[in-house]
Amino acid sequence: MHSRFISITKVTFAKTGLDRTRIVTTSRSNLKSSDVESALRTLTNPQKAEFFPRFFRTGPGDYGEGDQFIGVVVPNQRAVAKQFKELPLNEIEHLLESPFHECRLTGLLILVSQFEKSKTPSARKRIYDFYVSHSDRVNNWDLVDCSCHKIMGPFLLERNRSPLFRFAKAKCLWKNRISIVTTYHFIRHEDFDTTIQIGEILVEHEHDLIHKAVGWMLRELGKKNRPLLMDFLERNHDKMPRTMLRYSIEKFPPAERTAILDGRL
Repeated sequence: MHSRFISITKVTFAKTGLDRTRIVTTSRSNLKSSDVESALRTLTNPQKAEFFPRFFRTGPGDYGEGDQFIGVVVPNQRAVAKQFKELPLNEIEHLLESPFHECRLTGLLILVSQFEKSKTPSARKRIYDFYVSHSDRVNNWDLVDCSCHKIMGPFLLERNRSPLFRFAKAKCLWKNRISIVTTYHFIRHEDFDTTIQIGEILVEHEHDLIHKAVGWMLRELGKKNRPLLMDFLERNHDKMPRTMLRYSIEKFPPAERTAILDGRL
């Protein structure tokens, strides 16, 4: 017989201040993706369900075309992910295959938690491999940003980083974004070469979401090594998209930002 447990979760609804106490009784060894979706649906907000498709650009030809939403804000998704932190990988796979954005994000939050709590190299490799093999379902900017630098970053810190260069050169917006945002973990460990190298690959990318991501990582790099950032800007100023340049120097003093934008490096 499976052991049973009862957990009580108090969820504070974002921006409303309303609390709901939920009691979930289930078996640790019998957790299902359908239970996760059911929990998410108890937290739906009709206004958010209407707003999110516009915010995440789901119209024809937009980057999030076809994505669907239940209407659950991220703090409540995190609460559900915590509730189901032991969900098996095969059930996380079902979440990632869901057409609903919140199911995929919650699945990724669970996956990140499991990676961070893994106690053996083999367990971490299993989760890393799972993430990479399902990266086609990490298919919006928030899904990328909440997961890649927390799974691929730590795993590749002391390993060959060729998977990131393959992602950088792939004909896939989200793999391109994964390749640069993953380097956030390296930056935090004073390791800057991969950020510069992938930044060079993506510097003339056509999409605004890559301009923002590269600029963001360059800004983070510049906080720790300003001369390296300035060297990148001097080499690439004339071909960097304006958004990428603005993001990279966002923390500079106003007069210096103006000078750099005008090409006076």
